[in-house]
Amino acid sequence: MWGDIIIAFLLAFITAFMITPKTIKIAKKLGAVDSPKDERRVNKVVMPRLGGVAVVAGFLISMAYLLISLTLEKQLDLTENNYHLKLAGFFIGMFVIVITCFIDDVKGLPATVKLIAQIIAASIVVASGSRINIANISFLEKYFSDSVNFMHTVSTIVTIGWIVGITNAINLIDGLDGLSSGISIISCVSMLIIFSLNESPIISIILITALIGALSGFLPYNLNPAKTFIGDTGSNFIGFSLAVISILGVAKTYTALVIAAPIIVLGLPIFDTLFAIIRRVIKNKSLKAIFQPDAGHLHHKLLKKGFSQKESVMILYCISASLGMFAIILLESGVWKALSFLLIVMAVFALGYKEVFGELKDKEESEKK
Repeated sequence: MWGDIIIAFLLAFITAFMITPKTIKIAKKLGAVDSPKDERRVNKVVMPRLGGVAVVAGFLISMAYLLISLTLEKQLDLTENNYHLKLAGFFIGMFVIVITCFIDDVKGLPATVKLIAQIIAASIVVASGSRINIANISFLEKYFSDSVNFMHTVSTIVTIGWIVGITNAINLIDGLDGLSSGISIISCVSMLIIFSLNESPIISIILITALIGALSGFLPYNLNPAKTFIGDTGSNFIGFSLAVISILGVAKTYTALVIAAPIIVLGLPIFDTLFAIIRRVIKNKSLKAIFQPDAGHLHHKLLKKGFSQKESVMILYCISASLGMFAIILLESGVWKALSFLLIVMAVFALGYKEVFGELKDKEESEKK
C-alpha cells in the first residue's frame, strides 16, 4: 500500500510542478488574468490565474495510472461497494465544475451560474451512491430507524449542502498568495491521517494522497511573491474534491465523531464562509448580498491589523494545522486530550507571536532595502 501512496503523491506532484509554467503562458494568451481593480485584491500586478489546471492535471494523471494498474494487478476491486459508480459520479461532477470554472476564469460567469453548476455536480455525486448516510449514526438511528424515506431525503440534502458548501468555502478563502492551496494541503494531510486511523477504504487514501501531491507541485509557484494564481478552476476543484473524498473516507465507519472530523479539519474555511454569509446579509439586508464579494474575510482582517501577506498566511496555516491536529487527537484519544492540546497551542501562540512575527517583519523590511 505504501508504494502506491508514494506513487500517487509523486506522479501528481511532478505533473503539477512541470505543467504549472505552461498554464502561466496559456493564461496570458487567453487573457485569464487577475487585475488589481478593487480593494479586495491584494495583488499589485496582473496575475495569471489558470494554475488550477495544473493541479487538476496532476490529480487526474496520478489517479488514472493507479486505478488502471491496481485493477490490472487485482489489488483493487472497484465493484466493491459500487466504487466504480461512485468514482464515475465523482469524475463527472469534477468535469462539470472544472469546465464551468475554466470558462469563468477566462471569460467570466455570474455567481448564480457557478452555483447551479456546483449543485448539478453535487447531485451527480449523490446519484452515483456517495452520500453522508446519517441513518447509520447510532444516536439518530434509534429515533428515525422507521423513517427510511425521510432519512434518505435528509441525507441527500445534507450531502449536496456539504459538497456545495465546502466547494465555496475553499473558493472564498483563496485571497492571499499560497493561502487556499496551503490550507488545503494541511487539511488533506489531516484527513489522510484520520483515514488511516479509521481504516478507511484504500481508494479514499489514494485519492487524498494524489490531491496532496498535485497541490504540493503547484504551491512553489503560488507562495508569496506568487507567479500564478490557482483561479476558480483550482479552488472549486479542491473544495469539491475535499468534500467528496471526505465522504468516501468515512464510508466504513459512520459515527458522529468520524463525520465531525472533516468538519473540524475544514473548520477555518467553513467558519470564514459562514461568517461571510451572515456579514453580507446583515450589512445589505438581502439574501442576494451573499453573492456580492467583500473585503471582510479573515485574511483581509489580518492585513488590516498590520500583518504582511506572509505573516497572515502563516497565522492561518497555524490555525488550520491546529484544527487538523485537534480532529486527529479527538478521534484517537478523546475530547479532553484534544481540548488540552488546543488550549496549550493557543497559550504558546499568544505568548510568542509578537516576537516571531516581529522578526519576520524585520526580515521582510531588510529584504526590501
